[in-house]
Amino acid sequence: MFKKVLVAEDLDSISIAVVQVLEELKVPVIHHVKYCDEGLLKVKKAMADKEPYDLLITDLSFKSDHRKVDLNTGDELIEAINKVQPNIKKIVFSIEDKSYRIKTLFNELGINAYVSKGRNSISELRNAIKSTFNNEEKILSSDLSFNFNDKALIEIESYDISILKLLSQGYILESISKEFKDLSITPNGTSSIEKRINKLKIYFKANNNVHLIAIAKDFGLV
Repeated sequence: MFKKVLVAEDLDSISIAVVQVLEELKVPVIHHVKYCDEGLLKVKKAMADKEPYDLLITDLSFKSDHRKVDLNTGDELIEAINKVQPNIKKIVFSIEDKSYRIKTLFNELGINAYVSKGRNSISELRNAIKSTFNNEEKILSSDLSFNFNDKALIEIESYDISILKLLSQGYILESISKEFKDLSITPNGTSSIEKRINKLKIYFKANNNVHLIAIAKDFGLV
């Protein structure tokens, strides 16, 4: 079993439950942080001391308070830790259930497991920890079911996400073009953007832009 684990969770009730699971699994060293910045510092110090963590368990959302922080989300924490210790095992334990968001965590941030917080989440987390230790890949809690090879979602790019976000904010074609030009995003011509929107409609079988945005929201794209 893992020897040293870092838990990043800002709610005491949940962190206590997570720590209890780790104790039941006989993990000898367990550290807990409530802020992502603090988590990154602990990982850096552990690396400097040549006593690195074996596993990170983190939530995605952290409530802001009076404390000024550089890292605001679990996504940002994972990305920062990957630069310091890319081989650390990573489990996300969060309420998020949008398939695109979760797939992005696996495909772009290299997490090992995703457990959705819910009624049976503690037992699911226990199983995920064991599976991660046994080097299993792309571990999902049983309440989540989607195909990692879904062609439509794989082919969606950051460019498409930018378009969808602006559409959801009420931007019209000309406004999106201007925004892209201001941000040096290419292609930024109205014709190119319109073709991309039509392609997205085909992907998601959307009847119009409103329908497209509704579908994108269901997938967690915006």
